[in-house]
Amino acid sequence: MSTATTAPSAPEQNAARAAHGPVRTFFERNDQLGVGVALIALIALMAIIAPYFWTVQNLVEVARQVSAIAILAAGGTFVILTAGIDLSVGSALGVAAMVAIVASDQSLPAVASILLALAAGALIGAINGVFVARFALPAFIVTLAALTYLRGVVYVGTGGTTLIPAQVEYSWIGQAGVLGIPYAVIIMAIVYLAGWFLLNRTVFGRQLYAIGGNAEAARLSGIPVRRVIMATYVISGLCAGIAGLIVASRLESAVPDLGSGYELNAIAAIVLGGTSLMGGRGSLIGTLIGALFIAVLSNGMTLMNVQSFYQQIIMGVVILAAVLIDRLRRRGRTS
Repeated sequence: MSTATTAPSAPEQNAARAAHGPVRTFFERNDQLGVGVALIALIALMAIIAPYFWTVQNLVEVARQVSAIAILAAGGTFVILTAGIDLSVGSALGVAAMVAIVASDQSLPAVASILLALAAGALIGAINGVFVARFALPAFIVTLAALTYLRGVVYVGTGGTTLIPAQVEYSWIGQAGVLGIPYAVIIMAIVYLAGWFLLNRTVFGRQLYAIGGNAEAARLSGIPVRRVIMATYVISGLCAGIAGLIVASRLESAVPDLGSGYELNAIAAIVLGGTSLMGGRGSLIGTLIGALFIAVLSNGMTLMNVQSFYQQIIMGVVILAAVLIDRLRRRGRTS
């Protein structure tokens, strides 16, 4: 015998919100608005404390620096929406950047270097996707292992030293721009527009949200769950390849620990932007706002001469706060 369920009435919803308290209700109802308000407040605070922050030159630099993290986070959003996670994006970025630099060192054409870097990222994502979707291994374990062995690949590829080719023909990607807008920012905008279209205007996007909400129900509805999940890891890997290319073109070199720590900033940006670690809820707009929050915070601390190890402590607290906020949202929706 089935039991009918009815939606709570408006007075019941208001009573529940009152019981949760205004702060908790605010986070429950405003996935992106909360971090958006926090971003505006942070920008205002930095403009007061560090006057150089509010200069065109610094703002352009912040935009240039946020591009790699934001692109990584865009790819990671696809994975997390299916209730998965990709911890390997930082190492994948390092591999893609190393491939691009090694290609330049071998005097390959710029187009070949770019395509090889993108292919390296997509291949890494495909390998992760096979283990997660086909062999049903936990995404956390698969991508944690990838984080480790890919870091070794970068050390092997660079010989443990900084690799500097004589010429990097695609350096304009990370260093130049048009009408004062860095090409890296333009690439980031293209990635987000394409991602938004995929999530909001295609069957693939609807399938992805359905899998994140309930994978078993999605499978019974005829959605090719394995194929969709694998595609999200390929997208994440491809985004890591794009980000790696931007970093390689900006630095014109590859160091053994390239990309280290990027994965944590990317995940923090995703969760800060309102995407649930349990899947099924989130948006790329929120992820972009989360990435901007982290970039502004990092830039502000640098301008205030905060030492790097204190910056790491603060970033860790921000990540912890993001996870706590995500938990508050989910508890509020299920209570």
